[in-house]
Amino acid sequence: MGAPLITFDKVWKSYGQGEARVHALAGVDLAIRRGEFVAIMGPSGSGKSTAMNIIGCLDTPTAGTYSFMGVDAGRLDRNRRAMLRNLYVGFVFQGYNLLARTTAAENVELPLIYRGVASRERRDLAMQALAQVGLVGREHHTPAELSGGQQQRVAIARAIVTRPTLLVADEPTGNLDTARTHEIMELLTKLNRELGLTVTMVTHEADVADYAERTIRFLDGHVASDTANLETA
Repeated sequence: MGAPLITFDKVWKSYGQGEARVHALAGVDLAIRRGEFVAIMGPSGSGKSTAMNIIGCLDTPTAGTYSFMGVDAGRLDRNRRAMLRNLYVGFVFQGYNLLARTTAAENVELPLIYRGVASRERRDLAMQALAQVGLVGREHHTPAELSGGQQQRVAIARAIVTRPTLLVADEPTGNLDTARTHEIMELLTKLNRELGLTVTMVTHEADVADYAERTIRFLDGHVASDTANLETA
């Protein structure tokens, strides 16, 4: 199957000094292969969010090695990590994080602006991404004119418009009702399977985690379990 896309080799993340020192991650080992859909779970303070921040190159380990695409990402400086995120990682958050006074298409174009993509190409790519998430006909609506589920679809389109290798989803259904939750999870599953997109997703909901191929549970800074989800395996 080739080398993993993501590896943690004895990763520690510590905060504070002396007696106040806290270990958010305590020697974690894990590997995620290209094309996997992995749910990350655990109670508050378990280390799951810290692990996700490192996976998304938003933070670095205190000790140990985090490798992304064969690169020791933990040793990159801030600017190089930003470049890596811009080229290879898309993010989806619980709160959508859309610009209120801009249209769906304009929101999706934002990452392409940072890349210096020309205006016409940006618009074409944004329209393609919105079509992939089922929002044909909603391209010129502002967030206020869209439902919560539709807003999250815009956020997902924005995350995939750069054609990333990895999608990092942090509680992507946390603000949605049950019906919209399952719609969004079916969409993420489709994108994972059809685009070969690697997805890592933090969730508190077991029924949401069941959409993933695999669930990693954190507890007290350690991986407590790492299991395949039989229904999706």
